[in-house]
Amino acid sequence: MDFKALHYQKTPLLLANVWDVPGALAAQEGGYQALGTSSTAVAAMMGYDDGENISFDLLLFIVGRIKQAVDIPLSVDIEAGFGTNIDDIINNVRRLEKTGAAGVNIEDSVIVNGSRQLEDPEHFCEKLRALRQACPTLFINARTDTFLLKRDNALEETLSRGQAYAESGADCLFVPGIDDKHDISTVARTVNLPLNVMCISGLADFDRLAEWGVKRISMGNFIHAALLGELKVILGQIKLQNSFSSIFKHENH
Repeated sequence: MDFKALHYQKTPLLLANVWDVPGALAAQEGGYQALGTSSTAVAAMMGYDDGENISFDLLLFIVGRIKQAVDIPLSVDIEAGFGTNIDDIINNVRRLEKTGAAGVNIEDSVIVNGSRQLEDPEHFCEKLRALRQACPTLFINARTDTFLLKRDNALEETLSRGQAYAESGADCLFVPGIDDKHDISTVARTVNLPLNVMCISGLADFDRLAEWGVKRISMGNFIHAALLGELKVILGQIKLQNSFSSIFKHENH
């Protein structure tokens, strides 16, 4: 089943968001159907803040290593495209395609002076149309940050932007921060694209999300954050106990 077809199953596609080769291999061995990079986790792994602070060449290298290690589809989070103009963004995406990446996430917000702001929807639609023309087989997951930025009219703006993005060539609509049944059901019913939601505290279980019309579920950087928390606990135990016994506590003797 190709990557696009995975978004039209009865059960939502649960995407494993990864940041390195070991995590990608663990997800593949665990039976996940597809992977996606987490921009926040990839940047953190290399000591950068999120927001395109990592260089695109470094991102490309990491993506290439992950794709060489796994057989399942990989989608790449390219944030706002890592370019100051559409031609730069298209060039970046074409380079990603050469690694074997099946798709990209591209978002309709940019960070200006440390603050995330929504782009003009028509400008974002221009990006989508140009990407679709330049990369006709690439799966484009268009992310809108209306709920993430807690806009006053988040639902109405999501519907408007989602419909425009569908008409501009997007293959999927990604709405991080959405969690309410009414909002999710309305977007899934109204926008003619598979709906992608993301892990958030209090998000419904996957069966209910499927009932509400969700077709793709992402993890974002939350798995990375949870593992980092566990690492801090392990390191703290070693120092506190003056021993490595805590890391072998599950061994059978």
